[in-house]
Amino acid sequence: MCLAVPGKVIAIMEEGGLKTGRIDYSGMVNTVCLELVPDIVVGQYTVVHAGFALSIIDEAEALQSLETWAEFLELQRVADGPGRSEPENP
Repeated sequence: MCLAVPGKVIAIMEEGGLKTGRIDYSGMVNTVCLELVPDIVVGQYTVVHAGFALSIIDEAEALQSLETWAEFLELQRVADGPGRSEPENP
């Protein structure tokens, strides 16, 4: 199963002859390849997997996805219980 995460384009540049961009994922920023979405502009949202922007998505869809991820992470935190911050050793 592959997961792709939405993020907002905050900068576009060229690196090594490739169109790249700085993508903000709710405060975490990474550089990704934008070659697959050549029409993307700063301020738009994209879905990223394995360092490649795969598609342009609208803001409402991106925010809904991020909210769902936040809910999932909170449920996981509750399920793990208090004081459990690291995985158990097998």
